[in-house]
Amino acid sequence: MSYFTLQSQPTINCRGKLVDLSGPKIMAILNLTPDSFSDGGKFNDEKKALLHAEKMLKDGAEIIDIGAQSTRPGAELLSAKGEMERIGSVISSIKREFPESLVSLDTFYAETVRFGFNEGIDIVNDISGGMFDATMFETVGETGLPYILMQVNPTYDSMHEKQIQEDIILNINRYFSEKVQQLRSFGVKDIILDPGFGFGKTVEQQHRMIEEFEFIGLGRFPVLAGISRKSFIYKPLGKSPFDISEETQKLHRKLLQKGAKILRVHDVLETQKLMDGL
Repeated sequence: MSYFTLQSQPTINCRGKLVDLSGPKIMAILNLTPDSFSDGGKFNDEKKALLHAEKMLKDGAEIIDIGAQSTRPGAELLSAKGEMERIGSVISSIKREFPESLVSLDTFYAETVRFGFNEGIDIVNDISGGMFDATMFETVGETGLPYILMQVNPTYDSMHEKQIQEDIILNINRYFSEKVQQLRSFGVKDIILDPGFGFGKTVEQQHRMIEEFEFIGLGRFPVLAGISRKSFIYKPLGKSPFDISEETQKLHRKLLQKGAKILRVHDVLETQKLMDGL
């Protein structure tokens, strides 16, 4: 079956729990890193992480996205072992304290996925499209978890280089077409697409991605948008990542109107207020 004849996926199966994505969801970012560009070091112990997760869930998040590796330009590359040590028991603690929450794990290592699966994660969020670890797709297929497929350059060292010369939407959809077929061959059933804001695209390309967001994925899969605190918004304005809430929510509104099913955000309450007003 080709990518272009697949039926749309209004639901994903998270360990036996069917999650309806016909309406939009908020994915809240929980960085366990000491060096993330906007919140590094704030939540990198279990008590702080749990308190922040609780606040974000109360504010309206339905998915907590846990990441132990910073992917900002120039960040130190952490090994899978380092990721697992940094995560510790945060995943299992969140699932124990907030059993109705969904937890996604932001990693490009298959070994970390296996660890996360045993700890209770519900979704795999891989920025690498399976390109940084040759066993990623196979591992995700074995777990049966939903997989977030992001468009990115093919290597860790090149992921922030501006390499796309052709039509950005055409390039993204071609990438998704190839990767979806690979994922299907490994038995991955539930796929969410992420066009990769902030990774190897120009400011102009990223604004076009927003303007033509409804054409990404051709309506076959739920699409995630992660624009929170991204430099294509704040740098042209001469602002910091913390001073663009109003501009970000205007873009979130446009993304929702154009079909975004998951917004990956730092500022949950502001995003929930926007959704309530739509």
